[in-house]
Amino acid sequence: MSDELKRGLEGVLVAESDLSFIDGDEGKLVYRGYAIEDLAEHASYEETLYLLWNGELPTEAELAEFEDAMAAERALDDGTLETMRRLAEADEEPMAAMRTAASALSASDPDTDADPTDAEANVRKARRITAKLPTALAAFARVRDGEEPVAPREDLDHAANFLYMLNGEVPDEVTADVFDQALVLHADHGLNASTFSATVTASTLADIHSAVTSAVGTLSGSLHGGANANVMRMLQEVDEADQDPVDWVKEALAEGRRVAGFGHRVYNVKDPRAKILGDRSEALGEAAGDLKWYEMSVAIEEFMAEEKGLAPNVDFYSASTYYQMGIPIDAYTPIFAISRVGGWTAHVMEQYEDNRLIRPRARYVGETDAEWVPIEER
Repeated sequence: MSDELKRGLEGVLVAESDLSFIDGDEGKLVYRGYAIEDLAEHASYEETLYLLWNGELPTEAELAEFEDAMAAERALDDGTLETMRRLAEADEEPMAAMRTAASALSASDPDTDADPTDAEANVRKARRITAKLPTALAAFARVRDGEEPVAPREDLDHAANFLYMLNGEVPDEVTADVFDQALVLHADHGLNASTFSATVTASTLADIHSAVTSAVGTLSGSLHGGANANVMRMLQEVDEADQDPVDWVKEALAEGRRVAGFGHRVYNVKDPRAKILGDRSEALGEAAGDLKWYEMSVAIEEFMAEEKGLAPNVDFYSASTYYQMGIPIDAYTPIFAISRVGGWTAHVMEQYEDNRLIRPRARYVGETDAEWVPIEER
């Protein structure tokens, strides 16, 4: 047994998976053999889910049946809806509300008593969780803003329905398409921190709701899902300073501040998802007649590449993309969650198929021969 210490488990192989593949040197991301560029361009989020959960792309009939099954599961039970209302009224953090929602959904799930390794029940539970989390997020966001929740519609696709529930109106085709692409891009990404968290939980034979709840909690951290909100806050700060973006970044770096949205634990080149979302951010800016956020982002990207040798990750351009769609900044990470839940559940189901309890070890560096001192003598 090796005693080599790998902090953060960097480079350590702990599982085999056929869900997604990342080549950090080439800037390549693949789901089940399909390049992310092709999926973002041609596949809907529902089609991507089908691929992740079933291992192959659906036929037209299979996709239609799958979409109908997803749409039929969108509505929340009264208890979960009331929980979202109370959390919003208590001014809870959005990701904490999502963590609670993921757990609460088990109470009304018809398969809640199924064995954790029941494959068919897990597919049904994954479908319900993935369909209902967007409804929970939209309800939370609206109540927090003093509005009543909007019931889901079954005649809209997954992306358009979420925007409808969030804003109370059906989105235009361009906005719905961009948001759908964003969901596809965030659906899976290897054994990232939140996915690993979910698989660790599943490896104990905890149920899929517990695994997703673990994943949501892990995603909430600023070093993982929280980074996209930090990018937009940074861009706003640059804008409010009425300063050249490059000059602002130079000053920030001189002060020892981090520039959000750069660097990645896997990619050594530009994140392929950032390339796609950069194009989408530009398209939204052109449609609105205001390229400010996109041009600011490009200026910062070019400076960081030239001066620091750093490339942007997916968070860098998802920030301005979401902002131009009118999505609240503190909802960016929850939106990451309502997409990545498709990948989480796929990995959890894969873990159950060939399960082994995940139990790494730590190198002990404390004392081994401490002498006991009676309490009255301490």
